[in-house]
Amino acid sequence: MMFRRLGLGAAVALAGHMSMAQPVLHAVGLENQYADVLAQIGGPYVAVSAVQSDPNTDPHEFEVTPSVVKAFQGADLVVENGLGYDSWANQMLEGSHAKVLSAQALLNLPDSTPNPHLWYRTDTMPAVAAAAAALFEAKDPAHKAAYEANLAKFDASLAPWKQEIAEVKAEFAGAPVAVTEPVADYLLQETGMKIMTPFSFELSIMNDTDPSPQDVAAEEALLSGRKVRVFAYNEQVTDPQTQALLALAKQHDVRIMPVYELMPANASHYQDWMMQATDALKQALAASKP
Repeated sequence: MMFRRLGLGAAVALAGHMSMAQPVLHAVGLENQYADVLAQIGGPYVAVSAVQSDPNTDPHEFEVTPSVVKAFQGADLVVENGLGYDSWANQMLEGSHAKVLSAQALLNLPDSTPNPHLWYRTDTMPAVAAAAAALFEAKDPAHKAAYEANLAKFDASLAPWKQEIAEVKAEFAGAPVAVTEPVADYLLQETGMKIMTPFSFELSIMNDTDPSPQDVAAEEALLSGRKVRVFAYNEQVTDPQTQALLALAKQHDVRIMPVYELMPANASHYQDWMMQATDALKQALAASKP
């Protein structure tokens, strides 16, 4: 089966032998990676909208427009990331009749959790998928078997990614890496990487504040001294400082691992995106010199 992903406010419909089925529910993912998982679980019975879907924009600068408000109208389910990442939706969600699922709440994470990029964790989307399936089944019991089957298929589809993580960890655990901000930190940690970038530097870049001169010097030394094997670079949110670091990494032959905050167009599904990211890390490590 294949999926057709449409723009803001449009349905994500399951094609194939069940393509004539009509959606009976409406779900919204505030970020397109959550919308993609909702579509996989809902199949042809759930129309799914993604609010943020452009990997070439800064999600931290997102502004609500009338078209965004329209996407929430009539929604049965809305999935948010939480941890302040998509707090722009709070006011709309307060006035909505939709059930809201928060990845943060599903993982029982306190508000003080410093890294909001939860989709790079292996336990996030299984929790979201299971909670969404339960809600779909409760609101549309006639298609309970389909939702259960889709959930089982989705969970099984994550196995190759988890296996790839295990293989990277077995071969490269302890490898030093640098990052611009904590976008892929959860993945790097699960693969056993040693993140050398000062976390205070990561938070400064993430929050668009000026890092201390000491942190900047430490980050530059990691790259110019080739003290790291890989540089995980956020391609989606850049500024002159991160661009200068990227140039420094390339100058000193530090391998680059591009990362994104929204699912890019070259990934057909969430699990494909995560596999691509893990493969990129593995290839960068293999091509680097210890």
